[in-house]
Amino acid sequence: MTESHPRITKAVIPAAGLGTRFLPATKATPKEMLPVVDKPAIQYVVEEAVSAGLDDVLMITGRNKRPLEDHFDRNYELESALQKKGDAGRLAKVQESSDLATMHYVRQGDPRGLGHAVLCAAPHVGQEPFAVLLGDDLIDPRDPLLKRMVEVQKQRGGSVIALMEVAPEQIHLYGCAAVAETEDSDVVRVSGLVEKPDLADAPSNYAIIGRYVLDPHIFGILRETEPGRGGEIQLTDALQQLSQTHTSAATAAGKAGGPVHGVVFKGRRYDTGDRGDYLRAIVRLACEREDLGPDFRAWLRSYVAEEM
Repeated sequence: MTESHPRITKAVIPAAGLGTRFLPATKATPKEMLPVVDKPAIQYVVEEAVSAGLDDVLMITGRNKRPLEDHFDRNYELESALQKKGDAGRLAKVQESSDLATMHYVRQGDPRGLGHAVLCAAPHVGQEPFAVLLGDDLIDPRDPLLKRMVEVQKQRGGSVIALMEVAPEQIHLYGCAAVAETEDSDVVRVSGLVEKPDLADAPSNYAIIGRYVLDPHIFGILRETEPGRGGEIQLTDALQQLSQTHTSAATAAGKAGGPVHGVVFKGRRYDTGDRGDYLRAIVRLACEREDLGPDFRAWLRSYVAEEM
């Protein structure tokens, strides 16, 4: 592939959800601020965007999400107190989040689904391709999924979604893609999408996970997309329409919006949207930390042995 497309610099992070699965913890605290070891989950997501070269981040927020803005803002009082104590280590950690990226915020208002949240980003994004990162999916930085997706979009244009093979009996929990192979082993062409299908109706066991690189023509489609499953405007439905419009490389030529491709991810992913998976993510990440891992793994072995 020799074709080059505009450089992607903007990331959109929908963060307007109520986090009801984590009540009562999320009654007054946004679910995105729940700690994963010692950083809020949302910081991992912003760090991922920045590591892929996207330093302009727009968060789609709602009521009671002010702590998100505060976390990525300067806290001069705290910084001054740490500086007076000579606590350079903690001072650096506090300043790290406010120095990560250029942060912007817009409220979704009426929560009408992921598609509507993405549509709220249209005035900020304009006519540039952009990334969407969902906060419930944490991708291990050693497996740079988003960076690969940006590369594929630059080469092929259009939109790129992240796919992961799951057990057939789990496909009803995800959006699902019908795919065809390409010359790249980790890239597939998407010919159709369906949101949370029954097993009998699923076109594959390729599940959509929470990373997207989108062509700005998606906004026009979202404006015309009727509410779908759950009475919400589904991003999957808009991508389905885009994929049907560009069913082959030949028909895609010259058509606005470009084709839809998928990057098949086989790396480490941590799901923080489910309570059990959230706890497992914390254990995994803590075990791998140089400062925490040795003592924590020793305690964990002892605890598991006692419980057997």
